[in-house]
Amino acid sequence: MNRLSKEKSAYLRHAASQTIDWHPWNEDAFEKAKREDKPVFLSTGALWCHWCHVMAKECFENEEIAEILNEHFVSIKLDRDERPDIDRRYQQAVAAMGSGGGWPLSIFLTPDKKPFFGGTYFPPEDWSGRPGFRKVLVEISTFYRAQKADIADYTEKLIHHLTPQPLTESGIGQSYVDSAVDDITAEYDPQNGGFGSSPKFPMPGAMEFLINRYFFRNHETIAGVIQKTLSAMGNGGFHDQLQGGFHRYSTDEAWIIPHFEKMADDNAWLLRNYVNAYWLFGDEHFRDVAKGITVFLRNVLSDAVGGFFASQDADVTPDDEGGYFTWTDADFKAILGPDEYRVVSLHLLNDRGSMHHDGSKRVLFVAMEKDEIAEKIGMDAADVAEIISRAKGKLLSVRQKRQAPVIDHTLYTSLNGMLISSCLHAFRIMGDPWLRDFPLKSLEVILAKRFITGVLYHTEDVRAVLDDYVFLADALFTAYEIVGKSSYLKTADEIMELCMRNLWDDREGGFFDSDDAVLGIRLKGIEDIPHPSANSVAIMMMLKLYEVTGKEAYYKNAEKALKVFVSKARDMGIHSGYYFCSLDAYFNMVKLTIDVSIDSELAAAALSSFRPYTSLVHGDDKGMITPCARGVCDEPIENPDNLKRYLSAARSR
Repeated sequence: MNRLSKEKSAYLRHAASQTIDWHPWNEDAFEKAKREDKPVFLSTGALWCHWCHVMAKECFENEEIAEILNEHFVSIKLDRDERPDIDRRYQQAVAAMGSGGGWPLSIFLTPDKKPFFGGTYFPPEDWSGRPGFRKVLVEISTFYRAQKADIADYTEKLIHHLTPQPLTESGIGQSYVDSAVDDITAEYDPQNGGFGSSPKFPMPGAMEFLINRYFFRNHETIAGVIQKTLSAMGNGGFHDQLQGGFHRYSTDEAWIIPHFEKMADDNAWLLRNYVNAYWLFGDEHFRDVAKGITVFLRNVLSDAVGGFFASQDADVTPDDEGGYFTWTDADFKAILGPDEYRVVSLHLLNDRGSMHHDGSKRVLFVAMEKDEIAEKIGMDAADVAEIISRAKGKLLSVRQKRQAPVIDHTLYTSLNGMLISSCLHAFRIMGDPWLRDFPLKSLEVILAKRFITGVLYHTEDVRAVLDDYVFLADALFTAYEIVGKSSYLKTADEIMELCMRNLWDDREGGFFDSDDAVLGIRLKGIEDIPHPSANSVAIMMMLKLYEVTGKEAYYKNAEKALKVFVSKARDMGIHSGYYFCSLDAYFNMVKLTIDVSIDSELAAAALSSFRPYTSLVHGDDKGMITPCARGVCDEPIENPDNLKRYLSAARSR
């Protein structure tokens, strides 16, 4: 009997028709394993995961494999988006076994949940250096029956290895912020933009840190890293050139061939990066990319009644990777007129975008800029731009008639917090009313659905993890700054107080990721994965709330966490980018007390000015704004131009 048909997770329900006797993650499954003395097979994945669908088709829909699983194992299916805390611990276990990590995660457990063997994707039979899943199942079953003492010894050693070492406080200084810039830029790829080699992920925490640092240091090297990276990502196939929004990551160094899933968290933080870069550099390309993200969010990832969906799947079928998003030369010729074909094939259709499984299908990326095309074919640049715009509209219209990849309609608290905050932030510079009105409506929906009688939930019936507390508090605080509604500030304060009560480590400092100690392990991470780590954002939130509420506990805990995590963060390079945003904020936070009407010209100047690490607190209507930094206040400002000059002058501090 497959037990997944009534699960709330769409990913689990997708497996409900398989003949495998799947259980959701619950104690009943492990009790059954104990009674029957069987190992547990745990498969974790997500609706957006291409290789999860491949393994499902090849292995889980294979009747012989299903029979082996049903006879010799208790099988559990887990949605990693629904239970990120459980998935995170087993990912670490598989990584410690030397098998890397990722999804699908395929791991074998004892009936007391302890891992003893695992990997990621397994083909049904031996293939390309990977052992076949059928063979793995037979060998694991035999090994479990014959070597229980060895398994018990191994799992104890593994759990000990996975148990985090105690953290100790270290000193913090402004010099660490400066050295972090050097450490991050040392990993920069000057040829392609971004950091490291393939596969290449956007690192929005590191980008945010560099953008903020450029504001203060105005160093051309930092500017070059920011502009090259954001331009390269925006021009790549990693960016959806027709509809906007970004895919998960690039499989190559040049941002051309993506993994095609589109995730809420990636697009939330990239929206922030592009908006801030536009704010700082005035590059219209950055504004266009940011606008494209908002179009994708509005048309694909938003619920009309409020709330943002979690993701869009990579593929329609596992056999045709990226099929919805890719194009052939014949497609272009059938859809476009002669001039459109001539221009747009030069602009977007290039052999470097060819898919590995079908070379005729290509990912669209900017292979030739508009000005280059104009010069090459002897056409006016304005005409080229008009043709490209018209042709892209035609292509998108045709694409929208294709069967689209599935959307995960789950409203996760953490993901909604990220998107609400980022959209409200984007509203400050882009001015689109939707970027204010829909996020505020979504905030009310999430509070109604997920914050119930003083208890916060990640999704329906699943208690909140650290990300939920922190990112929802960030969304509430951002809403308060923009519209001045005191209830938003009150609830942000309530959420963070609850977070400290439930997840703060009173002994060492820092926040645990969850109040559920799976495997007896409580984790405290500072790594951007790749979206900014919840502990880093929590530090930022506590610094902001201290400025506005004056509660000493926020400041003391923020300072404690900075000192606890600094040694680990300094070793992580680009993976600790947002930690250094928080450390930077500790030294450079400015509070603006807005004693004017929210719809006044002076308040508008405060909202539309870019100055990193600025907290806004709304007061009475006295016709002035008072800036304060590190407990010292400057003269009140009554003129919008003077306020803009004051905030921009922070560059020299």
